[in-house]
Amino acid sequence: MAYKITEECINCGACEPECPNSSIYEGGAAWEKDGVTGTDGAFFSNDFYYIHPDKCTECQGQHDEPQCVSVCPVDSVVKL
Repeated sequence: MAYKITEECINCGACEPECPNSSIYEGGAAWEKDGVTGTDGAFFSNDFYYIHPDKCTECQGQHDEPQCVSVCPVDSVVKL
């Protein structure tokens, strides 16, 4: 499973530096995974931050709870 950032995101950027897997990207920014860069996928957003689902581990083994969820001021991060 993974998390998703919804359209309620206010683009504050609090979540991006907290992600231990670098799976959160600013809206419009290309994602990178295993040396491949792209802007396609249902998870991609031009308008607000987004999470690449294949990189998200829900912080398991790293933190007690997903860090993006804990820092989001508007609760826009939801489980898929």
